[in-house]
Amino acid sequence: MFHDRARILVRSGRGGDGALSFRREKHVPKGGPDGGDGGRGGDVALVADPSLRDLSSLRGRRAFTAERGGNGGGARRHGADGESIELAVPMGTQVIAEDGGLVADLARPGARVVVAEGGLGGRGNARFATPTRQTPRFAETGLPGTEQALELRLKLVVDAALAGLPNAGKSSLLRRLSNATPKVADYPFTTLEPVLGTVEAPDGSQLTVADVPGLIEGASGGVGLGHAFLAHLERARLLVHVVDGSEGDADTRFATIDRELALYGAGLDERPQLVVLNKADLSPDPAPFGIEDARIVGVHRVSCATGAGIDELKRALFALCPTAPEPSDEEPSLPEFLDYRPSPASRRSFRVLRTDRGFRVVGDAPEGEELEAALRTAGVRRGSMVEIGDEELEWQP
Repeated sequence: MFHDRARILVRSGRGGDGALSFRREKHVPKGGPDGGDGGRGGDVALVADPSLRDLSSLRGRRAFTAERGGNGGGARRHGADGESIELAVPMGTQVIAEDGGLVADLARPGARVVVAEGGLGGRGNARFATPTRQTPRFAETGLPGTEQALELRLKLVVDAALAGLPNAGKSSLLRRLSNATPKVADYPFTTLEPVLGTVEAPDGSQLTVADVPGLIEGASGGVGLGHAFLAHLERARLLVHVVDGSEGDADTRFATIDRELALYGAGLDERPQLVVLNKADLSPDPAPFGIEDARIVGVHRVSCATGAGIDELKRALFALCPTAPEPSDEEPSLPEFLDYRPSPASRRSFRVLRTDRGFRVVGDAPEGEELEAALRTAGVRRGSMVEIGDEELEWQP
């Protein structure tokens, strides 16, 4: 089954704790502080992989957690950085945050976005030694990682997309044009999910064509899962209107779909359009088509049953969708690397330090549940001493 939506929960790794340690060796009874820093927590990133076709690989597992950073040690030994996670997604995947905001649009091969940044490692007590404070008895705990729920939405990146009413013969046409083998039957809504096919030219060049499930009147308003299907037309360089030419009302059928494209928006009504009048073998006379529109770049009469007109249509597709399109100045280029960073408001304005007696909260200390959660993350236990400002409290949860 084709999956164009997925919900995942990503958690980056927590930073490792800095070490609270002093040099203790033979003949060095009172050595200085030598606690090393904790390692950085691992990130969670998404990478666009052109070999993937849908999001089914992410639907079996919903939560992805990167590795925690290692704790620092004595003798200034630093903890290892946590291992990051890279999740492969198909090209055309949009990453949507829980509040509905767009985090990233991975529309090019190799495009990458960090969706959960690992927590920084805590500094060991060796980092706090100064001429006036030669025996610091505290070290930082690592910062927690970030966690967020994401929705992934796939919008296919194809050269051409077949659009038309149900039972117009789109699946049969895709079979004739490409290496795809979609289900074909003589009843409406045979295709229930987008199907991709590759069209090959004699010189070895290739184009990708998508067969989108049949649209009906009202699709722009969501009728018949219209929104889900129309979204896959947004990135097609060429729209191929497949019309049943045996019924004699090709103009009306074309106008029905064209109206839904205009109502949906996203520039679909401005896209170049190739009209294919299918089922030419069922009518003795050529199917009439009288619409004149600057967007229509060609009209082809074909028969998927006999193969008539298919070769001419293939040549037209390669002429209209060259394999190496010229970059447009109007279209902003997508960076190869995207980096999503949480807003500064989401970062802590305080730190939790480990001391030889317990813990110390420095900075703008919060109250209530936020402070309790931060101390629990740092490893506080019942009976631990916690210093907040000038107060020293015994932790009693």
